[in-house]
Amino acid sequence: MEARYRHAATLQAVFYERFSDGKGGGQAESGTVYFSRPGRMRWEYESPQKQLFLVDGQNVWFYVPADHAASRAKMNESSDWRTPIALLAGKTDLGRLCRNISLVEPPNGAEGTSASRAGDRPMTFAGASGRDPGLGERALTPGDAVLRCVPRQASDARGAAPGEAMADILLETDAHGYLVRVVVRQPGNLATEFRFGNWQENIPIPESKFHFEAPPGVSIVDEQSLLGELY
Repeated sequence: MEARYRHAATLQAVFYERFSDGKGGGQAESGTVYFSRPGRMRWEYESPQKQLFLVDGQNVWFYVPADHAASRAKMNESSDWRTPIALLAGKTDLGRLCRNISLVEPPNGAEGTSASRAGDRPMTFAGASGRDPGLGERALTPGDAVLRCVPRQASDARGAAPGEAMADILLETDAHGYLVRVVVRQPGNLATEFRFGNWQENIPIPESKFHFEAPPGVSIVDEQSLLGELY
């Protein structure tokens, strides 16, 4: 997987994201994601509402047009779950992220779905708009792999802020080394899942995609300053 992405200067894929609260509730979103080395990402949410999550190499931006506001935080202060996926943009590697990496085998040699092989209950992956964005359940085929990563520091691993510990991370790749699924699991059966499809490598992506300029009338909230006011 690392070899697959090591030589890609740019990447583009469609994604599906779902958060589960461990009690049967949660939310689902989908859109298009872009990566550019070193360490830049742009997540364009299209469903159920337009949002933008952008990492420009120094700052992390989150913008919801309907709210007329954008938040900004330094990369090393961000607690967003997309930061483990920064490995796709050449910002980190599995050896730095994981204290232990193990191959998850299917129970009793059964093939099953990717969810059953990873020890989870099978999930449905219809998009938030009710349409499957092409990232539904897929059966494992020869060459696929599911890796379980135990973060080096549960309370301060990349992507987890104090009090938001990651129990483990599941990484699923296909036979070509493409990342197709990431599941970040937290205590209390909380989970954030990302699915990817239609990968494109080394395609022209405008530099402007990785810079954020607030539209007229949009206020910018500095997350670190806000935390200082609260505490």
